Amino acid sequence: MTRIPLRPLARILSAREKGENPDAIERENIRLRHEAMRDRARLRAEGRLLILGAAFVAAFVTVGAQMGLLAATEPVEPQATGMGAAIVAQRADITDRQGRILATNLVTHSLYAQPPLMVDPIRAAEELALIFPDLDAARLKKDFTSKRKFLWVKKKISPEQMQLVHEIGDPGLLFGPREMRLYPNGAIAAHILGGASFGREGVRSAEVVGTAGVEKTFDGWLRDPANGGAPLQLSLDLTIQSTVEDVLYGGMKLMNAKGATAILMDVKTGEIVAMASLPDFDPNTRPAPLTKGDPSDSPLFNRAVQGVYELGSTFKIFAVAQALDLGLVRPETMVETKGPMFWGKFKIRDFHNYGPQLSVTDVIVKSSNIGTAHIAQLIGGVRQQEFLQKLGMFDPTTVELVEAPGAKPLRPAKWPEITTLTVSYGHGVAASPLHLAAAYASLANGGTRITPTLLRRDKAETGPRLISEATSTQIRDMLRQVVVRGTASFGEVPGYAVAGKTGTADKPKRTGGGYYKDKVIATFASVFPAHDPKYVLVVSLDEPVETSGTEPRRTAGWTAVPVAAEIIRRAAPLLGLRPEVEPLADAAVTLVRN
Repeated sequence: MTRIPLRPLARILSAREKGENPDAIERENIRLRHEAMRDRARLRAEGRLLILGAAFVAAFVTVGAQMGLLAATEPVEPQATGMGAAIVAQRADITDRQGRILATNLVTHSLYAQPPLMVDPIRAAEELALIFPDLDAARLKKDFTSKRKFLWVKKKISPEQMQLVHEIGDPGLLFGPREMRLYPNGAIAAHILGGASFGREGVRSAEVVGTAGVEKTFDGWLRDPANGGAPLQLSLDLTIQSTVEDVLYGGMKLMNAKGATAILMDVKTGEIVAMASLPDFDPNTRPAPLTKGDPSDSPLFNRAVQGVYELGSTFKIFAVAQALDLGLVRPETMVETKGPMFWGKFKIRDFHNYGPQLSVTDVIVKSSNIGTAHIAQLIGGVRQQEFLQKLGMFDPTTVELVEAPGAKPLRPAKWPEITTLTVSYGHGVAASPLHLAAAYASLANGGTRITPTLLRRDKAETGPRLISEATSTQIRDMLRQVVVRGTASFGEVPGYAVAGKTGTADKPKRTGGGYYKDKVIATFASVFPAHDPKYVLVVSLDEPVETSGTEPRRTAGWTAVPVAAEIIRRAAPLLGLRPEVEPLADAAVTLVRN
């Protein structure tokens, strides 16, 4: 730094010449130097104060921003670092064939307590018991005042309940975020979806695992992050499913039935468009399974898949289809129906006396046990078993439900001729309504076997051929006649050419053997439209009784058939089927003038 002399020589000499005091020059220079030093010191001080002020402002801004962030985020407990595997809570959605949500996830909270942190455990227990009526206040008081360090209070709570717990204000009541499985449509398709529950649980998350239905079958797929969150798309149509359940519920109540089931299936692809079982349940609050009594009394019991029943006269079409395909009979072949028919000590009767003979077509139309038994004799037991095996009537269905493998049809250990006769009209072999629906679809679609599925398929998968196309056409014509002039006359739906077969089977007793005299399983297996089959519908009622007349009526023609007709009447337009005039059997151009 350059220093200016306090007594510059030039100025001293000049001052002496003028008679001025040289000391005044030194005092002036000292004053100026001190003023410059003061100004520099003030500038340094002001700079330091500015920097210090900026630092204080930055610190306060940082602290304020952090406090705002903490106030806006969820309060959490500090988590200890461990080597355990992380809980994967995310689970893919389940949708219907149109992409509508059937099952999804909902962010909710759990409520837990840390008694050592609680200020007033007695009051907290009493307040919690008011918010959650299912909690026992006495038990909570005991737990809160014990030496326990941690306990769950509620695994799932609503936002409203969370706010009420907040208002208690006890620091020992804490919340943990988690996802729960939500079924927005309630009980619709409950038996298909099944339900989900929590597996491994932590304070901050819980593992959602399937417990039944497709949730259990596809549990690994739904939890696999490799799928990128893609939904599981089912073959169900939510609108059709809701319609089927509404009509089936009304029909079950109208017919005083204990239970009911309905299956609507595409005859070409095997896609199940709707499948209902009543009584049902809400998968959001899945009930506990029964521990005693009849399993079918539980709302968890899926009658369409798990219900294995003797399905009565709906089996008759199998015997006739096989005999036609083997060339043993033709539709117009006359068959003996004079009754009763004796086989050893056994006696086979018809519901009505149909005279000495009926054509094969009328055996189906009138539903003659005796006529069907005579046709079965022509086929023989070995060939009968082979055909039923090909139809899938001896094995569990492969539908994508965890309950399906356990629903194996019941068949006799031995197969004498009397079994051949009784099985031909549906007694002696027990199968599920889903087995029946798949078999009818296989016979009506041109004769190729289909496999029922709950997954959407873009194209049909052609299975092995069971009967010829000509036989399939003859079968459809016979089933159509059952509705036009036979036991299923209440099944007619104008414009949709319904074809089908009724079946009324006595219900076996659970203990002691034998059958009930006044309890039946009434079933109607239908196909529509008959001339160009698109869908098969099976409706089955457990212990129905139609009481509009002077005497109670239990046969399928009076109970299951009207319910199926109403389902078709409502569902067919929703399926995109336009009502049309049924083509004449012998439509042709006739020359009337030359």
